[in-house]
Amino acid sequence: MSEPRPVTGEMTEEYRARFARVAMRSAPTPMAVLEHGEGARVWDVDGAEYLDFLAGIAVNALGHAHPVVVDAIAAQAARVMHVSNYFTSPPAVAFAETLVRLTGAGESGRVYPANSGAEAIEAAVKLARRTGRPRILAFESGFHGRTMGALALTGKAALREPFEPMLPGVEHIPTDLAALEAAMGPDVAAVILEPIKGEAGVVPLPAGFLAAARRLTREHGALLIVDEIQTGAGRTGEWFAFQHAGELEPGDLPDAIVLAKGIGGGVPVGALVTTGAASELFTLGQHGSTFGGNPLATAVAVAVLGEIERAGLVQNAARRGEQLQQGIRDLASPLVTEVRGRGLLIGVELDRPVAGHVVAAALERGLIINAASGTTVRLAPPLIIGDAEIERFLTLFSASLEAAA
Repeated sequence: MSEPRPVTGEMTEEYRARFARVAMRSAPTPMAVLEHGEGARVWDVDGAEYLDFLAGIAVNALGHAHPVVVDAIAAQAARVMHVSNYFTSPPAVAFAETLVRLTGAGESGRVYPANSGAEAIEAAVKLARRTGRPRILAFESGFHGRTMGALALTGKAALREPFEPMLPGVEHIPTDLAALEAAMGPDVAAVILEPIKGEAGVVPLPAGFLAAARRLTREHGALLIVDEIQTGAGRTGEWFAFQHAGELEPGDLPDAIVLAKGIGGGVPVGALVTTGAASELFTLGQHGSTFGGNPLATAVAVAVLGEIERAGLVQNAARRGEQLQQGIRDLASPLVTEVRGRGLLIGVELDRPVAGHVVAAALERGLIINAASGTTVRLAPPLIIGDAEIERFLTLFSASLEAAA
């Protein structure tokens, strides 16, 4: 196994030194210092080019410097960027209308606009508290964010322990139907889950689990909250992962859907979408945000979602995901034991904990990917990728696997 060389260069090292002097100690040393991008390519401050198959962790749905995003930012900045939550704006209204339509929330659908996935999760926690019930069920190895409420829901003890005591009433259970059935009761406010556990290594829910969770929560009068922060905005080959055939009964919906990442195409924006009786839980003044729903962020989100729809990128994600998974299998690397996921959220499982080494070797060769765990490489490229990007990826990824073998 050859040792990968760290990305370096005169400007890169200068920025790393400056970063180290001012960044919080919680920040890792930057893998590279990226300066500009176009499509699925990005360049660092020393001019090195990379193929971006992480897209800012499933954020840059349209890639880098997409004209639709650039134009939306410029046009809205020239009008009004911020008005506070005492007012609204045409983009904010259009943003909410778009999310209600795409999620299928219908006439009862309501939208709380936020600035990030973690903030949208915090809104979901408060929504659950409005039921008057004390318990929230979450799942082991799940990830919902790093703010205190979101962290309490996150099923990774190592992340929670330095900040305990956590929000009370949260329980983490195995992703097992029998465990969920046993945990349910009249004191459960909500069950929160990810259709695919991205940070755990791109691990989909067991077949039938989401529908069973919907049935159990309804039987017990609890909310079903689906965290689509990483899986939404077309990434899995449907607008939202809960919409795939066989996930829920026809016409059925979660009570709440948490969104962020790809819906803004790189601009920080999130949302909580509610349906049915859950839309009536918040009353006037019970939640809010100074920046949530500001005209700039919502104008960009509307433009991004519109372009995903116009260009057929949901369908492209489904098609390219299948192509990409088959291409990885065809590499026949002895390191690869499984390729899983949906659409353009893919986990490549390795036979030993060398994912970090593969990622470093890939970066050295000009490919940006991610180690979601010691044994899992995560891929989340922009939804715009085509044959050329996939061919280039397979060449670089094959070399990176060989370097780690």
